[in-house]
Amino acid sequence: MPPGHGPRRARIAFSDSAAKQLENITSEADIHALDRALAVISVDPDIGAPISGDTTGPQLRQYTDDVEAVQILYFVTALRTVVVVAYIEV
Repeated sequence: MPPGHGPRRARIAFSDSAAKQLENITSEADIHALDRALAVISVDPDIGAPISGDTTGPQLRQYTDDVEAVQILYFVTALRTVVVVAYIEV
């Protein structure tokens, strides 16, 4: 019997502002840092800490990857898609 698959990863999408940020990333180290943080969030979209604010829309969350020194601001849709709003180097 083949081994079971792990949990399904969340789909990652980017807001227009986050997509523009990505266009400006040229360093391999920065790309690796972002990729690592997105991998963590895709496995567990609820890992980020909620940011207080308007409760009428999706809950904005922030995930800080201390190893790579980056922060991702995102929200999770009803269909469990992670929408990245901003990428911040800390």
